[in-house]
Amino acid sequence: MIPIRDVIPSRTFPYITTTIILLNAIAWLFEISLPRDVLPAFLQSFGVVPASFHASTLITSMFLHGGWMHIIGNMWYLWIFGDNVEDRLGHGRFIFFYLLAGAVAALGQIAMDPTSTLPTIGASGAIAGVMGGYFVLYPRSRVLTAVTLIIFWEIIEVPAIVLLGFWFLMQLVSAGSIAVTASTGGGGVAFAAHVAGFVFGMGAVFLFRKRATQPWES
Repeated sequence: MIPIRDVIPSRTFPYITTTIILLNAIAWLFEISLPRDVLPAFLQSFGVVPASFHASTLITSMFLHGGWMHIIGNMWYLWIFGDNVEDRLGHGRFIFFYLLAGAVAALGQIAMDPTSTLPTIGASGAIAGVMGGYFVLYPRSRVLTAVTLIIFWEIIEVPAIVLLGFWFLMQLVSAGSIAVTASTGGGGVAFAAHVAGFVFGMGAVFLFRKRATQPWES
């Protein structure tokens, strides 16, 4: 299932979500400008390496990516779900919510595989936190989703609670079977980071959200 867009109109312009996407794009352009022999050392320095952890990498790692599909997929999910969560939390609160979600997600991956020497990079942990917040705030929302039916694709509206719940279940199952990190030189998907970020988002959104004056109705 590939989400295309949700049905909730944002009441304010998502300044922070847009800025985060822009910063990730700039960081990615910088990455691909680096010589091939320099990039691995760069990711090793600014990604989260569980076996040689530095606190500053909790922030820097969430603005780095391992490939075109990695960054495009992450930014697409952030664009779909980030604007409404930012709208409900407020711009300032959303900044802290996003960064904390990314940090907690990285710590979750470290707890799963503390001896790994591979750098964990990517915004997916922070975005998982945003998705967890959306899951709590807008369970009755619907998401226009592309679904494959053997050889055909169909566009249908899927309840957010179903789409995000299924996504979380897949991450949870995967985290239970493997614990690997994402990097350009090997590794894979940091499923434990996704789980930790999503759970954090579900809980922390209650602390960060503003009082709703006109809740969204389906």
